[in-house]
Amino acid sequence: MKKYSVIVPVYNRPQEVKELLDSLRTQTYKDFELILVEDGSTEPCEYLVADYTDTFPIQYFFKPNSGPGDSRNFGMDKATGEYLIFFDSDCLIPSHYFQALTDHQALHPLDAFGGPDAAHESFSTVQKAINQSMTSFVTTGGIRGRKNQLDKFQPRSFNMGLKHEVYVQVGGFSDIHPGEDPDLSYRIMNAGFKTGLVPEAFVYHKRRIDFGKFYTQVNKFGMVRVILMKWHPERSKKLVYYLPSLFVIGCVVLLLASFWLPYTWVPMAFLTAVLWGEALIETDSFTIAFLSIFASYIQLFGYGWGFLKAQWQINLNEKDERVAFPKLFFGKK
Repeated sequence: MKKYSVIVPVYNRPQEVKELLDSLRTQTYKDFELILVEDGSTEPCEYLVADYTDTFPIQYFFKPNSGPGDSRNFGMDKATGEYLIFFDSDCLIPSHYFQALTDHQALHPLDAFGGPDAAHESFSTVQKAINQSMTSFVTTGGIRGRKNQLDKFQPRSFNMGLKHEVYVQVGGFSDIHPGEDPDLSYRIMNAGFKTGLVPEAFVYHKRRIDFGKFYTQVNKFGMVRVILMKWHPERSKKLVYYLPSLFVIGCVVLLLASFWLPYTWVPMAFLTAVLWGEALIETDSFTIAFLSIFASYIQLFGYGWGFLKAQWQINLNEKDERVAFPKLFFGKK
């Protein structure tokens, strides 16, 4: 029996899986197994497995496409480890990851946990700009991974772990996507288990490779947030979730006011300057700081508009979320 069972759902990403496997090969703490769950891919990665089995045990499974949540559940049913660890296939894992996690658990044991993400030096400038936007305090992304949120952290599936007994009691991921990870985190908290952040157990997360895909992703995040507020009102109704929508409304008001009033551009100019300054300090790159302005506006507008759409459909029109937004759900298998 291994200490950790690492579960990775995969969908048409053989090159990213190779990079992930290369990073796992460098781990200083080696008491883990890897479970790759190919989720109906047309570009399978099975051919890569043989090159790594001499370093750590790998179980490879191919199944019909049913979404990342169901694929993680499939992997958990096959796992033998004391802890179940989830990574996305587009992550790179620093060599100290499992040692840092083991050390933290020895001193501050948690039932479920997660770690921050960062941009690797090999990432493109657009990927680094998107990462800056997603982790910026200004865009509310800084909630994730901040040390003052240690006891309130909601693990996310790109870097998440839980004890096997938690899965047995609470169950696995639901069929919503995205949003399956905060939904599970809320259910874990409601069951009385202790969750938290392990700051040293970070991963390098590539995220979306262009601004168009990034907009689609954050737009879905906004829609899903309204659904989670309906499912878990005791956990998820917080002011911070409304801020991007207020930003969108504010921008529209300022744009309309500009036809009659001077200097309505000042608030937007101030926000842009703050975003640029923070990004420059964090990245030490004029190019990334410039691109991060676009990424931040895309994040705020995309999330905010998705949030408003879902509020209209679910709370005002009183539509069932599965009827209003069927593309956010995978059918149960």
